[in-house]
Amino acid sequence: MLSEKNLEHYADVLLWALATAKKSALKKNDIVLIQYDRPALALAEILYDRLMDRGVHPVQRMAATFRMEKSFYQKADTKQLAFLAPGDKELYRHIHGRIFLHAPESLTHLRDVDPARIGKAMVARKPLKVILDQREDLRKYSWTLCLLPTEELARQAKMPLAQYTRQVIRACYLDKKDSVSEWKAIHREVGHIKKALSSLAVQSFHLESDHMDLRITPGEKRKWAGVSGHNVPSFEVFVSPDWRGTEGVYYANLPSFRSGNYVKDVRISFVKGKTVVVEAAQGEAFVKKQLAMDPGACRLGEFSLTDRRFSRIDRFMAETLYDENFGGKEGNCHIALGSSYSDTFSGDPARLTPALKKNLGFNDSALHWDLVNTEPKTVTAHLTNGRKTVIYEGGEFKI
Repeated sequence: MLSEKNLEHYADVLLWALATAKKSALKKNDIVLIQYDRPALALAEILYDRLMDRGVHPVQRMAATFRMEKSFYQKADTKQLAFLAPGDKELYRHIHGRIFLHAPESLTHLRDVDPARIGKAMVARKPLKVILDQREDLRKYSWTLCLLPTEELARQAKMPLAQYTRQVIRACYLDKKDSVSEWKAIHREVGHIKKALSSLAVQSFHLESDHMDLRITPGEKRKWAGVSGHNVPSFEVFVSPDWRGTEGVYYANLPSFRSGNYVKDVRISFVKGKTVVVEAAQGEAFVKKQLAMDPGACRLGEFSLTDRRFSRIDRFMAETLYDENFGGKEGNCHIALGSSYSDTFSGDPARLTPALKKNLGFNDSALHWDLVNTEPKTVTAHLTNGRKTVIYEGGEFKI
């Protein structure tokens, strides 16, 4: 497991990440919600102590255990599935930051639960997401999250816990004397890439690999985002495209765990922006039900690329936070089905009304599901002036 020194460095990085995501330092009397899985208690305690030293009001909430989750989805009636605890909306309207410490003790405990029930609970909680999204657009709130190694994660990733833990330490630069300085340097370097990508006048991106042939339309008033502090670790650079221009085939060669289910080798075909064919070697029925959750669940919400020069992740980690930041020999790309990110809007996010989002092709959904491909690939930008340029090849950006 992580040593006390590792945990102290982790806390340093998470507090830097939250301030970076929020674009301002925490102030005295701010409210920060610490949500954590049971195995993450030691890190939660360190963060609580650090926040107290800053004059911040920490609010701690332990997430439901996997046995609680299983009980909920197996036994909840219609009202229980849609239940929101009194005070949740009030809390979310007032918090200034949220830190989530993910340390799952089970990844497949919901495999026998009807995915439609999981979808109903997610849709019922969407009003809480809307509150937080609106507060973030106003720069009154932001969030970050991280992962702590557990026996279950190591087992599902098919490696010993000690090796899995070393991957986490390396991925987050916790083995460096000054972890925060390492992240600041990555933040600067990726900033140059985002600026270069955002300066291109792109009509469409063409993504090609052995199993993919996909065209993505970035749309109007877009900018590239990433390494914003929201995720630790994070090396990806992404945009929320105009979902209406998605055409072709996408393939996720990395497996995925979601809502207690396991899926493998997902292949999705898009026509006029919508999913028309879904195939999977394992978990196909679950994927189809997730994509039927609401009207936006079958549409594109994000397109992302990771440069292998920054990411030290080179193994499947059985956790999307890490797998979507895979470096290895060829880097990775991923798409997300479902909700889009308003921070890829090039204007003032506070002015991105629901009507404007719809007009610009930003997708809306209770779902946001990242599906990762680590194949050798080429991404070509077709520019509005008729020219084209390769922006990504060999796992690296070429701009």
